[in-house]
Amino acid sequence: MQPAEPQTSPHLDRIDSDAMLAETLDWARVNSGTGNLEGLAVMAGKLADAFAALPGEVELVDPATVTAISADGEEFEKPHGRHMVLRVRPEAERRVILTGHMDTVYPSDHPFQDIEWLDEETVNGPGTADMKGGLDVILHALKAFEQTSGASRLGYDVLINSDEETGSLASRGLIEQLAAGKYAALTYEPAALPDGTLAHARGGTGNYSITIRGRSAHAGRNPQDGRNAIVAASDLVLRIVDLAADDITINPAKIEGGAANNVVPDLAVLRFNIRPKSTEAMERFDGELSPILAAIKTRHEVAVHRHGGVTRPPKPVDERAQKLFDLVRDCGAQLGQTIGWQPTGGVCDGNNIAATGVPVVDTMGVRGGKIHSPDEYMIVPSLAERAALSALVLERLASGDAL
Repeated sequence: MQPAEPQTSPHLDRIDSDAMLAETLDWARVNSGTGNLEGLAVMAGKLADAFAALPGEVELVDPATVTAISADGEEFEKPHGRHMVLRVRPEAERRVILTGHMDTVYPSDHPFQDIEWLDEETVNGPGTADMKGGLDVILHALKAFEQTSGASRLGYDVLINSDEETGSLASRGLIEQLAAGKYAALTYEPAALPDGTLAHARGGTGNYSITIRGRSAHAGRNPQDGRNAIVAASDLVLRIVDLAADDITINPAKIEGGAANNVVPDLAVLRFNIRPKSTEAMERFDGELSPILAAIKTRHEVAVHRHGGVTRPPKPVDERAQKLFDLVRDCGAQLGQTIGWQPTGGVCDGNNIAATGVPVVDTMGVRGGKIHSPDEYMIVPSLAERAALSALVLERLASGDAL
């Protein structure tokens, strides 16, 4: 089906594509890998300055405490950057939330740091698609929306977190707090496909670290006195992979521990990921894991400690969420953009928002591709294109009972 003839409005025509490109490339040149606290601080400052142009209060919010398990089985605190929050018209009866993330997957020592033009409309650079470009779409969509006569009827929060790429553990509570009670949500991950296709239903994900402590002994003189943590971890792997089914995948990723070949190992740390396709599968796995851990403890006479769990629950698309997808499609048609969608196995903050009961479309960002790799690219015309799309969606949300 061919897109309809574009119908634009003066405020959409005034979206400054040159300014959008300059800002996006400036932000992409700031390394803001999730672990680069200095780079994240620079990025948060740039975002706070840019979003201060909107009517509202900008705040940099401290991250929640997050712990992880080291290779020697000890729990430690992982530092994170601050999150940016903008609140506009908090008194409005109808309010929405727009979310994005300032972090990327490229650490400060990663070789992918620069911008390169691939052709007149395509730029290669770290975070250009995921999601420095998306952050600029939020900014300019809101600037355009604020020029409409109905803007005063809609309030909104903008949350740009610093840790989405590692699961949003330091911002999950903030996401849930700000999303609660909202009329709708838009999240600015890049489009699922370079043609602008949206991600529809999503599965969930969970990351686990299981620490097993046994007892050392000499492998030749008295192995019977040892309790082999590596053997126990291997047994655990075989038991959990048996829980895989059509609605859940399980990926044992790493076993750490052990010592010299002549020593019975007294420590192992098993790390694994699950991908449940439904809430039922997520809850079933969690219920089945506990007795398996208890059995490992008894069978191998070891201590077992569990860390982690589901970080992003599955995101089905209910009736209200589908209405929001339909609204985005209709707004796209009004602008001459053909908008479709498809389910995906990937996850994002849209999963956490949907779990609060708020309808969300979570791929409102730029068109591009090859994210999480040095070949990441952004299709430059999509900056203004997607900003216009979001501005029109916000107009419709402000104007009446769109959902």
